[in-house]
Amino acid sequence: MKTTAIATSRLLFPSWLRLTARVPDFVTLMKPRVMLLAVFTALVGLMIAPGHLDPLLGSVAIVAIAAGAGAAGVLNMWYDADIDAMMSRTAGRPIPRGKISRPEALVFGLVLACSAVAVLAIVTNVQAAALLAFTIFFYTIFFYAVVYTICLKRSTPQNIVIGGAAGALPPVIGWASATGEVGLEPLILFLIIFLWTPPHFWALSLNRSDEYARAGVPMLPVVAGRAATTRQILIYSALLAPISVLPWLLGFAGPIYGATAVVCGGIFVGLALQLDRSSKADRKAAHRLFAFSIVYLSLLFAALLTGSIGNRASSTPSWRAASACSQPAQAAVFPSALQTACNSTSTSADEA
Repeated sequence: MKTTAIATSRLLFPSWLRLTARVPDFVTLMKPRVMLLAVFTALVGLMIAPGHLDPLLGSVAIVAIAAGAGAAGVLNMWYDADIDAMMSRTAGRPIPRGKISRPEALVFGLVLACSAVAVLAIVTNVQAAALLAFTIFFYTIFFYAVVYTICLKRSTPQNIVIGGAAGALPPVIGWASATGEVGLEPLILFLIIFLWTPPHFWALSLNRSDEYARAGVPMLPVVAGRAATTRQILIYSALLAPISVLPWLLGFAGPIYGATAVVCGGIFVGLALQLDRSSKADRKAAHRLFAFSIVYLSLLFAALLTGSIGNRASSTPSWRAASACSQPAQAAVFPSALQTACNSTSTSADEA
């Protein structure tokens, strides 16, 4: 009996070691940097949402969004394995290197997506689970993995513009998980990320247009050329700068965010203008804009999150509640509801 147990353990131990050694490759399939950005923006949407923030529901929602974003990354790599093998930037990914097979990646992605919804159904209420299941599957999985990866990426130079909607949805999902609805605030955050996406990716693709052409991906620099691409980058950057200031102008973000949006927006437009005026041989201009675009979005949402944390610690009324209290005509129509909301401003609304 003892001999049999030892023999069995010797057989299982190498298999366990092999599985452990492959964990980093499975993590890489989830596109952790993209996943972290999605989680961060979703957290901001969750934190600025009005109403009482349930810590358990909030934590589970963030984990579910992370799993959904990771699953979308896995399915993206599964489908694009042939393209990845032809480009130097992506040739080192696990599937092209033979570390993980395409069937394994497909199963992993589907299990990850289903697990996110199963955890929600077990830990939270059915209504919250259903809402997040819909948002995660339809927007994160369906829109990114199916609409963008399978339908758009290989067929249109506007793939980044249309597919950018998937990457812009995490703050909306975070808000919806806290409130059960979608408000103006998360839609503005969605618009900021949506307008940010094309300059970010086109700046990257400018210096890799030869690789995209070889792989048969019709990115804008490949189809329209450098001049048209830099012009589009400048247009989107010019639209992004004023839109990014809206959270401050509308009153649901503080002065720290407002200053950050104004300064960073000016730098973003300046770098886009510099890129538009640069020569084809100047590869640094595109790289500078690409690098700053990452810093830009991180600073914007960090400033928004900082302001939200500050509001929770203070007794300053939320912009929604303050607006409601200042409307006497509406108060006459709904006296009891508005009175209750105004009286509770310093407690429940500040916890949003």
